[in-house]
This record gives sequence, C-alpha cells and structure tokens, in this order.
Amino acid sequence: MDFISKLPKSSQGYDTIWVIVDRLTKFAIFVPMRETDPLEKLARRYLKEVVTRHGIPVSIICDCDPRFVSNFWRSLQKALGTNLDMSTVYHPQTNEQSERTIQTLEDMLRTYANDFGKGWVNHLPLVEFLYNNSYHTSIKAAPFESLYGRKCRSPVCWAEVGEVKLTGPELVQETTEKIIHIKQRMQVARNRQKSYADLKCKPMEFQVKDKVMLKVLPWKGVIRFGKREKLNPRYVVPFKVLERVGDVAYKLELPEELSRVNNTFHVSNLKKCYADEPLAILLDELHFNDKLQFVEEPVEIMDREFKRLSQSRVPIIKVRWNSRRGPEFTWESEDQFWKKYPHLFTKIAPSSSAAS
Repeated sequence: MDFISKLPKSSQGYDTIWVIVDRLTKFAIFVPMRETDPLEKLARRYLKEVVTRHGIPVSIICDCDPRFVSNFWRSLQKALGTNLDMSTVYHPQTNEQSERTIQTLEDMLRTYANDFGKGWVNHLPLVEFLYNNSYHTSIKAAPFESLYGRKCRSPVCWAEVGEVKLTGPELVQETTEKIIHIKQRMQVARNRQKSYADLKCKPMEFQVKDKVMLKVLPWKGVIRFGKREKLNPRYVVPFKVLERVGDVAYKLELPEELSRVNNTFHVSNLKKCYADEPLAILLDELHFNDKLQFVEEPVEIMDREFKRLSQSRVPIIKVRWNSRRGPEFTWESEDQFWKKYPHLFTKIAPSSSAAS
C-alpha cells in the first residue's frame, strides 16, 4: 500500500490516490480519496475495496506514513490478524511493488492530464481496468488473468461465454498449478533484477558504537521546476550505531534536529566513517525535513516568463537562492511557489501584467 498525493483537486474534492497491490498476482486497486480523510473513513474504504474482494490479508507492506503508523490502524489490523511490515527510511526496495505501480499509474494519468484536467477521478476506473489487463513480464500474464484464472471479457478481447466450469479437485489442482507457475515466473524476474543489483552491491556490516555516515537527499525541488543540487553533500555527520535490526537495517543515535525522522535505516543508506569528526559535514549547516531532504531558502524573485506546453502556458519565475556556495538561480513554477513563499511576491508585478 502507498499513496499518490498532491494531485489536482477534482470536482468531488479528491486529491489523493490510495494504491493497493496484491504481491502475488500484481492485481492493483486505485482508490480516490482526500488527503485530509480521517482514519475511520480510510478503514471503511479498506474493508470495502480490499477485504470484500480478497478477504483479510496475511500481511501488508507499507512505508511509515502517519496514517499507517497510527494506533487506530495498528489496532485494526491486529484485530483482523494482519501483520504490518513497515519499510525503513528512504529504502523503496522494501515496498518496490507499489512504488513501481505508482510510477506506471502516474505515467498513465499524465497522458491525458492536459485533456481532462481535474476530471481524472472519472477516468480512474478505466485506468485501473487497463492496468489490470496489461501483460506483466514478471508473471507472464495479466493481473486479472492471474487472479481469476481466465482472460477478462471486454470489448477488446471477448472471452467465450459458454466456458466449462471446473468443480471439486480439478479446480483445486488447476489453481495450485497456476499459483506455482506465477511464483516461478516472479522468481525468475527477481533473480534477473538481483543479478543487476549484485554487480554494484557490496556487503556492509557495522558493529554497535561504530560511526557511520548517513545518506541524505539533496533536493531544492518541492517545486515542480526545481533542480537537484549535484554538488551538495550526499552524506552528513557521523552517527553512532545503537542497534542492529534484522540483517540489513541499523538503528542510529540521531540528534534533536532529526527527531522527526525514523532512526532505523537500511544499510544501503549508510557508509563507514573513516575521517575525523572535524572533517565531517555538520548538521547546523543544513536544514532537514522528516524525509531527510534539505531545502535551501529563496531570497528574491528576479524575473518572470511563461513556459509553453502543448495546450497551455505555465507561468514560471526566476528565483535567487541563498546557497552555501554563493548565489544560485533556478526557474520555478509560479503557482506552487506562491503557496509556499507568498512574501516574495510583494515587490513584483502580478502575472497578468507579465502575460500582456
């Protein structure tokens, strides 16, 4: 499970999609919702969309979203007998299935975003239908076919109306064989991906009280036209290892500035610290959010233009940033920039005059 948020608000008020993927068959469910929906409503949608279709799951993989780590959600799943497996900080491989599905869904939504605008909710069922009836290389079939054991009867590919129904042991045997074939195909795909990753993967282990460097995500771009800062540091001040969690995760001793961050990290985000502490990059030079992103603040707006798209024009502005390396300039989206930094627009002309 995962969420796609910050979408254009529809006429019904929806601005978020709840993405739910079955790990075996890859069958996906796309549930439109509001980012401010209470957890009680989320639980009702869960019972309606998941439990009534597939029954109660054995386990759920998700990230550390506040909705998933809440006491209400944990107590609900505990009462239903479902295990909650949380991914570690900034390690999408744990929840890779939903991340990949989200990437595909965003690409599909983007293809008609200019035509339908805020009406994306009305077409979300068609997008779900298309996704679940598309061929997946890992399972060598469409998710709908893997789940129900037959091709979907649609105007594109009509299945036979008078299908022979299997009963008793024949149904059990055929279902078991299909599940075995699906798992074998998935294992082949995993082995192929693992062989690619192993070429660059180096096994790392740390001991308690070791000093490790923590990888951070340099990003100036909560704004649409923002840029990643390639010269910004990738690892920051060494932290002490407090505990080993499982085989591939470690718990670190974080300072007060990072109190909002989950202190359990995957080993891929850590690096052995060999340098002296005075040579390390200190935290007081950087400002982090709860996703280990540090954002440099803008100073002033220098210029304004319009970015021409296929069917519209998007106002953009040239912003001067107060970087640690000196003044830097980037082009950002005016609409999104206005929401976050309205005080910078007091000394410039409105966009309507710039358009004329």
